[in-house]
Amino acid sequence: QVQLVESGGGLVQPGDSLRLSCLASARTFSRYYMAWVRQVPGKEREFVGSISGSGGSISYADSVKGRFTISRDNAKNTMYLQMNSLKPDDTAVYFCAARAMSTLSWGSWGQGTQVTVSS
Repeated sequence: QVQLVESGGGLVQPGDSLRLSCLASARTFSRYYMAWVRQVPGKEREFVGSISGSGGSISYADSVKGRFTISRDNAKNTMYLQMNSLKPDDTAVYFCAARAMSTLSWGSWGQGTQVTVSS
């Protein structure tokens, strides 16, 4: 399993930007697909987007496409989520997740970081 630690959450106003980071403990970080998932209390988790091990393949949920950007720096064992034009509906706890290339399940999760968008 991979240990994941998110950081960068906070309280921002609508229209602001925020960047989240996810630091992984994996020795071979580049062999893991990574994802961002968010959850509002009482609601199901929502997939935000994912990135392949090399960073060459990235996908996004329609709700964030054009506003959020996922990237990774394999030399730093870190994945990022750049969030621009934030809306109140983006308020949630944001989790990062990892899965090895040989598996289909997201087996490792971080503890989450709160993002609150409010005026």
